[in-house]
Amino acid sequence: MDNNKKPLLLFVDDSKVMRLAADKMLGREFQVDVAENGVEAWRKIDLNPDYSVVFSDLAMPEMDGYALLEKIRNSPDEGVAKLPVIIVTGAENDDEARSRALKQGATDFISKPFNSTDLLARARAHSNYQEERKALARQAMVDPLTRLGNHRYIQHRLGQELALAARQQSALSVVQLEIYQFNQLFIQLGKRRADMVLMKLAQLLQGVVRKEDSLARSKVDQFTFLLPSADIEGARRFVERALKVCEKLAFQHRGKPQRLPVNVVLHSPDANANSTPEAVQRVLDGYLKRAREAGAGCVVGDEDEISAADKQGPVMGVEQALGLIQAGKQRVVVSALPDLKRQLMPLLKLMQQVSSGQEIV
Repeated sequence: MDNNKKPLLLFVDDSKVMRLAADKMLGREFQVDVAENGVEAWRKIDLNPDYSVVFSDLAMPEMDGYALLEKIRNSPDEGVAKLPVIIVTGAENDDEARSRALKQGATDFISKPFNSTDLLARARAHSNYQEERKALARQAMVDPLTRLGNHRYIQHRLGQELALAARQQSALSVVQLEIYQFNQLFIQLGKRRADMVLMKLAQLLQGVVRKEDSLARSKVDQFTFLLPSADIEGARRFVERALKVCEKLAFQHRGKPQRLPVNVVLHSPDANANSTPEAVQRVLDGYLKRAREAGAGCVVGDEDEISAADKQGPVMGVEQALGLIQAGKQRVVVSALPDLKRQLMPLLKLMQQVSSGQEIV
């Protein structure tokens, strides 16, 4: 069997003899990766989301099996957190040790010395379960019309990319393309033709993303791109390419050719700000509001990158400002403080009246 097609599992034990024995017993059906302690194992798991099963000893130097199990179960990556973890117990592990591992989320146990039949049986059962779970999860993250990822998929990927950008101190940009006034377009064209437009747009947009990028239909009228390693300048170059392919998408309405009206927003979160998907989306939502109010064909990004057509657009909103602060873009908010103060002044006056005991009419 092609080694790349075999399920990948990780066997963690500080005994070289046990690692070699596991590799020999499982190697015909599985791609076996090994680690000699929890630190090495966690490094491998953190870098590779493709493991289907983890076997782990309990007593190991540097990081024992309990600590490794805790790290896996508390991972922010749902795929890692739900990994089957089979604890390999020895004669020194009593019922109390098993009970502790079970409470921490151990999936199953196997005792030393193990034989190939028992080891293979557990590896097969839990690997098959993990693959079925992953298949169901993938189905739940697919948009049925375009076959792209959906909102759940892109939020999951955004969390992963934000964590990776923070860990590696690398750039990340998020771009959202929205069809302007899609409801009106849907009424004009009808469901069948509107669906055809969406499918064609999805196909064109797939042609401008890199292998490492992520693309999803995040809403009925919206597509979201994640661009790892791309700063705001790189994101703007990507937007230029995306808009060029959108110009190719024309359709007939009442005998006249029409181009698809779109708006685009882009944001590059600060890698040092421990930003969350929710904070990133708040910033993008604020930009989208400004873009919609400015009309079709508007590109809005981080404050110093707003397109010339939008510079006279609406002022920054309070919710958008909070999102920018959480994303580490304080400088942008500082420049907008006069506008924010004007928005909040009536509320501030009311708070002063209440605190001073004045009667509110």
